[in-house]
Amino acid sequence: MSDSNTPTENLVRRTPWPETISRAVVTPLQPSVVYASPSPDRLDDQYEGRAKGYTYAREGHPNADVLAQKIDMMEGVSGGIITSSGMSAVSAVLLGLLQSGDHVVAADQLYGRSMRMLTQDMPRFGVTATLADPTNVAAMRKAVTPATKMILVEVVSNPTLRIADMQGIAALAQEIGALLVVDNTFTTPRAYRPFEHGADVVVHSVTKLLAGHSDVTLGYAVARDPALQKKIYDTSVTFGFTASPFDCWLAERGLYSFNLRFDRAQENARALADHLATLPNVKRVLYPTRQDHPDHNRATAILGEYGSNMVSFEIEGGRAAANAMTLAAPNIAFAPTLGDIGTTLSHPASSSHRALTPEARAALGMSEGFFRVSVGVEDIRVLIDEFTTAIHAAAQVN
Repeated sequence: MSDSNTPTENLVRRTPWPETISRAVVTPLQPSVVYASPSPDRLDDQYEGRAKGYTYAREGHPNADVLAQKIDMMEGVSGGIITSSGMSAVSAVLLGLLQSGDHVVAADQLYGRSMRMLTQDMPRFGVTATLADPTNVAAMRKAVTPATKMILVEVVSNPTLRIADMQGIAALAQEIGALLVVDNTFTTPRAYRPFEHGADVVVHSVTKLLAGHSDVTLGYAVARDPALQKKIYDTSVTFGFTASPFDCWLAERGLYSFNLRFDRAQENARALADHLATLPNVKRVLYPTRQDHPDHNRATAILGEYGSNMVSFEIEGGRAAANAMTLAAPNIAFAPTLGDIGTTLSHPASSSHRALTPEARAALGMSEGFFRVSVGVEDIRVLIDEFTTAIHAAAQVN
């Protein structure tokens, strides 16, 4: 038996954080799941809002709050929450603000899992949805029913980069008394701030441009009305949409370079789009601020100079040409993601929209030769050379 005075006896006790007159320049990482309070009375103070404190990480933790405050500042609001993924943010909004019997009008080119949730999962809870073209307010209006409680849109559609009529949609939402929810992942607050244009709720996949390095999975949700935000928060806590402190810490670090990354990626995207349009095997190029984009005037009115870091294009040929192109560009990650610091390439027919029939994809303008590029911050000359080589390789198949 050990001596009661041995120095190892109290190892289980937590060592107090060192006191210091200096402070860390970098935000500390706090992975603790639980937090100790001095007494039941002080715990009451925390839960009843008289004192700020943490109790259990599922209900909130410092790293999530620091990150949320950063994005709040960008969106011009307060009280946002960080969730475990972009889809958990969407889920917290839908599950927190809708009830059985409610109806949603949603854009018909939302992120694939958002569409699945609206059309396959939410109906199990008695919530129905109708998908409509967000570039056409008349089509959105036609989808409205007496039970419509929410309109859900993305400013720039995925992957055809169409521009929603945000002014008309905001007016429609106000007219019918529905909540306007905007997924601002593609545009980010640097290009578009939804609350300044009539939105009631904003969500983000922080995983993408905001964090920017493909090494975190996080979401963000915020409502203008604190009462609605409380419902979103309670749903997130109840369903356990808890964000990892480490992911929050990494995402905060990513935000420090956000403006630099965003501007460089936009500059590259514009240049790449213009170059792709000159290549003989390219049937069409979609970039919002190009004169030949179907929504060019609306894009410049809404986004100004920020046409997005996304470029979509279509090459001649079918799946064989698509395979040849990706194989000829080994340094461009062929991956179903966007917003990374490096350029990534995705093929909707085999990834995001694979569940649709070829006919349904064709109706949306997505053939086997259709690609979406998330443009990164590389030297634009390198990107132009790589895409030129890849598209030339695809042309040899035809």
